[in-house]
Amino acid sequence: MSLIKQIDQDIKLAMLAKQPDRLRGLRAIKSALLMAKTEKGAAEELTEEVEIKVLQKLIKQRKESADIYRTQNREDLYEIEMEEMRVIEPYLPQQMTRFEIEGYLQGLIESVGATSAKDLGKVMGAANKELAGKADGKTISEIVRQLLG
Repeated sequence: MSLIKQIDQDIKLAMLAKQPDRLRGLRAIKSALLMAKTEKGAAEELTEEVEIKVLQKLIKQRKESADIYRTQNREDLYEIEMEEMRVIEPYLPQQMTRFEIEGYLQGLIESVGATSAKDLGKVMGAANKELAGKADGKTISEIVRQLLG
């Protein structure tokens, strides 16, 4: 079943269960997916890779907004962003732990022959492609810099 069909079913269930917080998050997902589907040059159906990128973008937006609200002492708005994040996260693939990412990246660095920080781009390109949806790009970058530095 495609993600958008799953979201439609979950929206119906959230409406029946009278869960306004969950409904808000699900509607945000559906809106973002429909926008991605109607973008210029988009395929008839969204690929799983595109769906994951859309969900990751939504999570990143919520994190950034939540951080801003927290620094401005707006706990009410912070909580709304966090609730939406909790609704969106289950639709992403299982995230890797930092330890798992480090292990994978050590093997990748050896396989591409990277020896210094100059090879960062080569490693990051391969890592972002392989770990798409499973790890945050910022975390990957931090670990690669640490391992090559």
